Amino acid sequence: MTAEQLISFARGAPSLDIVDVAGLKAAAGRAFDADPAGITAYGTSVGYLPLRQWIADRHGVTPEHVIVTNGSLQADALLFEHLVRPGDDVVVEKPTYDRTLLNLRSMGGQVHQVTLDRDGIDVDELRELLESGVRPKLAHVIPNFQNPAGVTLSAARRSALLGLAAEFGFTIFEDDPYADIRFRGAPLPSMLSQDSAGVVVHAGSFTKTVCPGVRVGFLIGPTDTIGAIAARATNLYISPSMVAQATVHQFCVAGDIEVSIKTVCAALGERATTLSASLRRHIPGVRFTEPDGGYFLWVELPDDVDTRRLVPAAADRGVAVVKGSDFLLEGGHNALRLAYSAVTVDQIDEGVRRLAAAIEAVRG
Repeated sequence: MTAEQLISFARGAPSLDIVDVAGLKAAAGRAFDADPAGITAYGTSVGYLPLRQWIADRHGVTPEHVIVTNGSLQADALLFEHLVRPGDDVVVEKPTYDRTLLNLRSMGGQVHQVTLDRDGIDVDELRELLESGVRPKLAHVIPNFQNPAGVTLSAARRSALLGLAAEFGFTIFEDDPYADIRFRGAPLPSMLSQDSAGVVVHAGSFTKTVCPGVRVGFLIGPTDTIGAIAARATNLYISPSMVAQATVHQFCVAGDIEVSIKTVCAALGERATTLSASLRRHIPGVRFTEPDGGYFLWVELPDDVDTRRLVPAAADRGVAVVKGSDFLLEGGHNALRLAYSAVTVDQIDEGVRRLAAAIEAVRG
């Protein structure tokens, strides 16, 4: 590997070596053989019906609770458009996914960030906010291996959040694309599966378990919410891609999805461990929570490191990172989000060495 090769910790996408290209190619062939009329037609705004049924079965709901979309980001946008009007209060985690912040603010939402720690969103701080009179339309939460922080919402806080939503009348948007990418420990029940009050809308995606190029995500929620979103989707784009969704359906029913999840988990688990060790070795004073799954690691650097200067200095040395302030309404100028999904193990230590050199160059 030459010094000129870019090592990127910037993008939350899998490297090609862990994408099952042959399996996807075969699944696409089976989709065309099984249902050529269905997948070459417009289809319906709720998505490819056999995949919708598969998702419903996997999550223990009926298909009427499910809409399959062009990626989960579009699912997010459709839900935000349905629920949020200019001036409405909304709650997000601190830090949170940068596009969530962008989309909610562009819609005129009054965004309140609630502190995140190693057990997820601080439900005591949220209760104080609610008791102060704030009445959010929704609380956006990434419960598993959060983007960008990598932390997981604890079982106790999931229960507490459900209670707050029922008490104060807001929707929990359980944005959960990373749930299956677990390296260690046992999975926790989703808030959707524990929702007895109809307060949860759950989003998932095949981007992290199959590949980003399929652009297939989904929403699960109350039937009136899903029905209204489906009506909007009909007017917006008639239907999502039937070819992509039918390919994903064949990939799933053949069991290839489970093999793909194992491949991705094994590779990313090794990468996360290697990255953590390299950070401890090369960057004194670094602080982070080593994730048990997902794609991201949130790094806090010594206070005298300003990432507004660090990011271009790192780029000059052939390493790409994302500054923490992108995920916050304010602050985060000594933080970074590092994605380990697109880097191979042999690149990681060299990438961290380059980052360490950039840190030394901008300190103070």
